[in-house]
Amino acid sequence: MIPAFDLKRQNRSLSGELTRAMTEVIEAGQFILGGTVAAFEEEIAGALDVTHAVGVANGSDALYLALLAAGVGPGDEVVTTPFTFFATAGSISRVGAKPVFSDVDRDTFNMDPAKALAQVSPRTRAMLPVHLFGLMVDMAPLLAGFAGTVIEDAAQAIGARRDGYRAGSAGAMGCFSFFPTKNLGAFGDGGVVTTQDGSLAEALRILRTHGSRRKYLHERFGVNSRLDALQAAVLRVKLPHLADWTARRQAIAARYTAGFSALGVSEVLPPAVPAGSVHVFHQYTVRAERRDALKAHLNQAGIGSTVYYPVPLHLQPVFAELGYGPGDFPASEELSRTALSLPVFPELVDDEVDAVIEAVAAFYGHGY
Repeated sequence: MIPAFDLKRQNRSLSGELTRAMTEVIEAGQFILGGTVAAFEEEIAGALDVTHAVGVANGSDALYLALLAAGVGPGDEVVTTPFTFFATAGSISRVGAKPVFSDVDRDTFNMDPAKALAQVSPRTRAMLPVHLFGLMVDMAPLLAGFAGTVIEDAAQAIGARRDGYRAGSAGAMGCFSFFPTKNLGAFGDGGVVTTQDGSLAEALRILRTHGSRRKYLHERFGVNSRLDALQAAVLRVKLPHLADWTARRQAIAARYTAGFSALGVSEVLPPAVPAGSVHVFHQYTVRAERRDALKAHLNQAGIGSTVYYPVPLHLQPVFAELGYGPGDFPASEELSRTALSLPVFPELVDDEVDAVIEAVAAFYGHGY
């Protein structure tokens, strides 16, 4: 069996370090915020080329708190894409604003800047581009063409770069998730918001603790959303390995792409990597003919694969009141029918990658 993702392999290789780090937190008895979280915030800020990093409970809260810190609320509109996880648009609705969807680019799966800028209205308070599957959005046109706040959904793109920007450092704020399956994953939920702006960082710290910077004195309506020390300890152990893990993901992606090309598997389109981009391959997502049949074939062969976002957000029942319908965002709808993510994680070995390539090629009648 070749799994779509296997965290057990990584955990076994780090078991001693992880046990020691968690034991130190247990013995110290400081489980919420505290020195371990502060140390991780400093380390992750350095890794991401930002001045401030504010640890929060999860990636969904990172998006929500960033929008709150930016002053987004009822009556405002936020432009984002429909081909992404629910939390992106859900966070917009959660603050009382209106999600305004803009179609993606078929090749990159990411926000098309020209289409997004065309959606801007006098009510547009923010833009929320998503660096999907590990590839950064082309941020330069958004930053040049939009006068409001740009918040990056970088949950899947830690370490990604494009045109001199690092994910989470280009916009006013960047939002990351440390869900266990992410490129840098905790042992549960966790997230962080990054920013270069000290006033935004202070607002985020207040908002994550019930709107309070001093116990029992509340300045704003905030929430309880704090990164806990055990998760921070796990992340501190893993962070020094992130660069090597990313390099391995990139090597696996290159092996897939070369293998499909060598076998003439034209029915599968590999993920695009635009010039000037560093893709970190949170997922290796292809566009595949007869996607569902291919997935069933791989499953029969003992190979895991994943369909992400089979129902784009504009067609989700909860967003019906926005008035969108089938055909409104053709690229997103096409990707919902054709996108398939193949196994990619640092501990995947070359023989397993080759077995996946051969199974895909065999389905389409190609082979050695």
